Amino acid sequence: MGSFGTTEIILVVAVLFLLFGASRLPQLAKSFGQTRKAFKDGMREAEEEEKAEQAQKSISSPVETPQISSMSDEAFAEELRKRGEVNQN
Repeated sequence: MGSFGTTEIILVVAVLFLLFGASRLPQLAKSFGQTRKAFKDGMREAEEEEKAEQAQKSISSPVETPQISSMSDEAFAEELRKRGEVNQN
């Protein structure tokens, strides 16, 4: 269902000849090819710029690793209790 058969292709080409004429079809095909090439070039440039930005970000600002404190359970419970008292006041 997704592919075109010979009959469909011939029908499309015949309709194009009727609409645009034989002299204009090569110009349309060339224009379509140039447009497609320009689009692909633009997409490739956008991808390259995005990669360059990501590389620049990773170089300029390294990700900080979170610091883990070595606090005992008793000290942690005491800190929580102090913070709870401060928040209640």
